Amino acid sequence: MPYKLLSFRTGPSPRAGVLIGDTVYDAATITKVPAHASVLGILEDWARARRLLDQAAKRLESGKARAKGVPLGRARLLAPVLYPGTIYCAGANYTDHMAEMARAQGQPPGPTMKELGEKPWHFVKTSKSSVVGPGARVKLPVYSQMVDWEVELAAVIGKVARDVPVERALAHVAGYTIADDLSARDVMRRDKNPATSPFHYDWLSQKCFDGSCPLGPWIVPADQLSDPQRLALKLWVNDQLMQDSNTSRMIFDTAEQIAMLSSRVTLQPGDLVLTGTPAGVGMPRRVFLKPGDTVKLWIEGIGELRHTMTG
Repeated sequence: MPYKLLSFRTGPSPRAGVLIGDTVYDAATITKVPAHASVLGILEDWARARRLLDQAAKRLESGKARAKGVPLGRARLLAPVLYPGTIYCAGANYTDHMAEMARAQGQPPGPTMKELGEKPWHFVKTSKSSVVGPGARVKLPVYSQMVDWEVELAAVIGKVARDVPVERALAHVAGYTIADDLSARDVMRRDKNPATSPFHYDWLSQKCFDGSCPLGPWIVPADQLSDPQRLALKLWVNDQLMQDSNTSRMIFDTAEQIAMLSSRVTLQPGDLVLTGTPAGVGMPRRVFLKPGDTVKLWIEGIGELRHTMTG
């Protein structure tokens, strides 16, 4: 029986939930493991938790188990992981996005970094301050007038990964969710530093403002998605379609990114890998988010995430 992992609140404290059909069940109740009260606790015990969740879902579907659930419409969903350990974000990782950025600069598309023999490249986003959940109201940072959207497939690590080869990298993924890597474009450079300076770019101000990583609405276990490199993904602003692409257009696929990251740092359960965004961001067309805007993100096989912007 397919299920999804989420974090929800019906009382004073967040709980890990399992969505089966249209009903949310308390994860620790159906697995009978107290540590499974949080999604992070489930991810840290993923090998066992996956087996117990599979068994519980089958029992609930067949009617052999009786557990009290909450209708999805009555559960307040939170970001699925409270909170990720580290959020690694791929930069410039879709062929269509690189082509649109080249056009915006009046340049012909060039060879990709992969074609040039380079490796995947990532920056780090803050966790607890950045991550918000479904339906969040994200306050635009006072220092920016050019906040942009970026729909991304996010891989959720469920097994410690260190120096893993590409062919085994996806075995370390517990599941996938949706992320919006919000970006303050007008503070990405420190103009008084020359472009050749290693301190020219300001990744903190651009990528790490409060609420800059809407996440959710849930995690789809990896074994329920046959191929993370063949997923349609879209983003709308106020019902206007802005991004419409497919994960097949990644330059470095999800496995290659995880393998590269694990060669530099040990990936831990609960870490996220945001795998890059496709064409359709606001920067090339000089259109940016403003107070009152509603952003809707969708990825095939996962679902839909919405949030709004406030001043």
